[in-house]
Amino acid sequence: MDSKDLAKRFKDVAVALFIELKEIKFPSDYYDIKRQLSRASASAAANYRAACRGKSTPDFLNKLKIVEEETDEVLFWLDFLESAGYKDVSFSRFNKEYDELLRIIVASIKTVKAKQARS
Repeated sequence: MDSKDLAKRFKDVAVALFIELKEIKFPSDYYDIKRQLSRASASAAANYRAACRGKSTPDFLNKLKIVEEETDEVLFWLDFLESAGYKDVSFSRFNKEYDELLRIIVASIKTVKAKQARS
């Protein structure tokens, strides 16, 4: 999978999650959680796009680490909502996709670090 495909994948899942969150009627005390989830998913997509435009290997690596953190945050909020009783079936597909994306990013970070160590 090349970087354009992965960038599209990040954007597509962020948009799908954004749309899904608009449709779900959350109680008002869940507003901040909904906002954090939406922001983290959009941030992961935006930061991956920025990583692809990295000016140097350290810049690329730094941006990938941000993507890792934001993707992990999405997984946290999805788990939080499920634990709080929102067991909507649609969340499972987001959980699966973000878990796969996180695995790809972690593997990419390890690869970049290994290449840096050899240099």
